[in-house]
Amino acid sequence: MQKGQIIFLNGVTSAGKTSIVEALQERDDIFFYVVANDLFQEMVGDKYLQQDYWKYLSEVIIMMYHTAKLYSDMGKNVLIDGILVEREEIKPHYRQLLEILKDNPLDIVEVYCPLEICRQRNIDRGDRYETQSEEQHALMAENIKYSVTVDTSMYSPAECADIIVNALFPN
Repeated sequence: MQKGQIIFLNGVTSAGKTSIVEALQERDDIFFYVVANDLFQEMVGDKYLQQDYWKYLSEVIIMMYHTAKLYSDMGKNVLIDGILVEREEIKPHYRQLLEILKDNPLDIVEVYCPLEICRQRNIDRGDRYETQSEEQHALMAENIKYSVTVDTSMYSPAECADIIVNALFPN
């Protein structure tokens, strides 16, 4: 059986990852299952996250990658809506992702948005704190090999989805 394609949308909060996921799922030409940091974080429960946020989040992030691998092994395309951060609890995060998915087709997409725009989006959303994007940016893994970059300050989610599909699925 051919393995499904895994596309990791990597970017800080409010960069536009989830909007791109929604745009990709609206398409008729390709279907993806979605795994997301936010969805897996909800599996932990607030009590434990308040006790040791990064310990528990790090565990579910690794489980999320194994879940993406399982779907891919079953021939299903997968979107990962996440962020590659290098915190002590999960180091070396980027290398762990590559190791877990080494036998699966993986493309990492940089979802870029200038931090000042992310800051305003955080304020407008109201469910993030103002400097959350900057703080995540400071923790992001370095030297990530991206297959494609999309800039959500220049393109709509649907246009970003088109760029991703055209770059990664040229047929």
